[in-house]
Amino acid sequence: MSFRKLESDPREREHEVLAFWESEAIFARSLEATRDGPRFVFYEGPPTANGRPHLGHLVPRVYKDLFPRYKTMRGFFVGRKAGWDCHGLPVELEVEKQLGLASKQEIEKLGLETFIEACKSSVEGYIREWEAMMRRMGFWIDLDDPYVTYKDPYIESLWWELKTIHEQGHLYQGHKILPYCPRCGTGLSSHEVAQGYRMTSDPSVYAKLPLVDGGATLLVWTTTPWTLPANVAAAVDPSATYAEAEVGDDRFILAKARVAPVLGDEARVIRELQGSELVGRHYRPLYALASDDAYRIVPGDFVSMEEGTGIVHIAPAFGEEDHALGRAERLPHLQPVDAAGRFTEAFPLAEGVFVKEADARIVADLAERGRLLRSDHVEHEYPFCWRCDTPLLYYAMDSWFIATTQVKDQLVAANEEVDWHPEHVGRGRFGDFLTSLRDWALSRERYWGTPLPVWICGKCDALRVIGSRAELVEAAVDPATAAAVELHRPYVDRIALRCPCGGEMGRVPYVLDTWFDSGSMHTAQWHYPFEGQDVFREALPADFICEALDQTRGWFYTLMATSVLLHGRGCYRNVLVTGMGLDGQGQKMSKSRGNVLDPMPIADQHGADAMRWHIASESAPWSERRMSEEGVATARFGMLDTVRNCHDFLALYATIDGFSPDSTEEGTPSMLDAWLRARTSAAVARVTEALDGYRVVEACRELERYVDDL
Repeated sequence: MSFRKLESDPREREHEVLAFWESEAIFARSLEATRDGPRFVFYEGPPTANGRPHLGHLVPRVYKDLFPRYKTMRGFFVGRKAGWDCHGLPVELEVEKQLGLASKQEIEKLGLETFIEACKSSVEGYIREWEAMMRRMGFWIDLDDPYVTYKDPYIESLWWELKTIHEQGHLYQGHKILPYCPRCGTGLSSHEVAQGYRMTSDPSVYAKLPLVDGGATLLVWTTTPWTLPANVAAAVDPSATYAEAEVGDDRFILAKARVAPVLGDEARVIRELQGSELVGRHYRPLYALASDDAYRIVPGDFVSMEEGTGIVHIAPAFGEEDHALGRAERLPHLQPVDAAGRFTEAFPLAEGVFVKEADARIVADLAERGRLLRSDHVEHEYPFCWRCDTPLLYYAMDSWFIATTQVKDQLVAANEEVDWHPEHVGRGRFGDFLTSLRDWALSRERYWGTPLPVWICGKCDALRVIGSRAELVEAAVDPATAAAVELHRPYVDRIALRCPCGGEMGRVPYVLDTWFDSGSMHTAQWHYPFEGQDVFREALPADFICEALDQTRGWFYTLMATSVLLHGRGCYRNVLVTGMGLDGQGQKMSKSRGNVLDPMPIADQHGADAMRWHIASESAPWSERRMSEEGVATARFGMLDTVRNCHDFLALYATIDGFSPDSTEEGTPSMLDAWLRARTSAAVARVTEALDGYRVVEACRELERYVDDL
């Protein structure tokens, strides 16, 4: 064995290593060498192929490479199948930008086939960029045989899953209030909404509703004045105490507890009354758009005495509690807003105006007509679309749901068996989400996604859920076309099925929530049950998964939900949650913000090893961390150059003295050698203990101390 100095240029040094790994198939050989060892199952959380990778993406990626390598070094067989999340609105929005489109109408005018082909092309381009980054960073993962969520075999497995869920009685169609993105033109699931909350400033409006029988005026409060044109009722708590209070020449009715906070200390309470005494009385509407038995006071068990006036304005088209109360009280269903979030001709004051932009116009109109007590602004959390950043609206709409609430107890129990790192995320953030679970709104009124495999007869309304291509061919009016059809819109939409009644069945025009795609990888990555039955059984559950904190209510949840529904158990044992990668100003790196750092030039300047060490050693995996080239440079010129200089010192004098470790003299080792061997054994034991507990920083610190001692 001979020594030579290491190349000081990290780019040259690392490209030499990468070339060696490739020419000698080192990754494949590491798998072969451990083939008969114990299994350590790793699931790859699939990157969304709708943008270039940036430095923030490397945070979970580093740990997803570190632990499979570590376990391989410990003798475990760790398969590492890559995966790509290809469907969904993130991809559609990227393609819309590329093609200069701004709405669903423009997509349909262009033509769905053209749009779908553009989505495929976009996805494939970004996959190649991600592959180049992963190879350059030295990540060991099987890129030659990945699971790709837009490929027909993967979609076929998803269809089997949905048929299974349907047969269990968990798939249903419902008409509910859903969070709706007017820009994307589709509803969202609760786990998607949870990712988009942020603080915003909205109008805080106190409106006057004069009672028809004279005397006093009801006061209602809202932070969404655009919903006031759809008001049809006012809700009170029948058991609460209300007050008629006088301010100057005006008399107002509101909860007694809210008199001082709303009207001030100068307000004088004339009389008290129970909420039940108000129920049934009518008031004069703000905007008389309804004609039936509307504009009356109704009982509501959700009315709060902690904010507002204790009287809630009810617009059944725009709120879940409002919708339920409207049905119970048989209230009119006013929806003067179209699918793009603009007012229709039913509300001429703001016809054609986006609802949030109409707030000021409505407030000004109320003030001019004497129907406004006061208006200011309030800072509060409001949900925005996690994909396009548009404020969400709450609409009554049809959707297909998975009844996840029916398996809530199983989900909570499965979560108790998971080791979370850190624990407070799994027991707190994730656990709290499970206990407040809602049914999964599954369908999307979009284009680039897994088609919902539901066909309905136009003659008898019979429903059929297709679970495989073979079933599709067997039931199709045109079996030959069904055998070859691509399982995407618009192609699969053209497949009609035979109905026993003699009619024809057409597919419902929905695609799936893309989180169902990625959350089903535990099964669909193997094309189960059509193939891969043995490897599927060996790979459930995973021993280790890792993604960023924002996946708590995303991939972590949908993995758990689909696994419990399909297999009656959770699908992962250990979760390492990583903090978000931030820019130098502490903002989350985001393509939309334009604050992302390209990792490739930094790797060429300072080395991929420096980037990896910087991420692993700086702070605990779940800590937010500011990512910068300066931090990478510090890692390079600190720990890593110390190691290189130690090696080069040895190489220099070993060459001069003709020393080779393969031909050491026999005999008692020197005291220094004995100490170094003992120190090395201690370092191995401490690093092993730390990594077995997913304490990465502790392992890094021990290695740094060991290098210092060396």
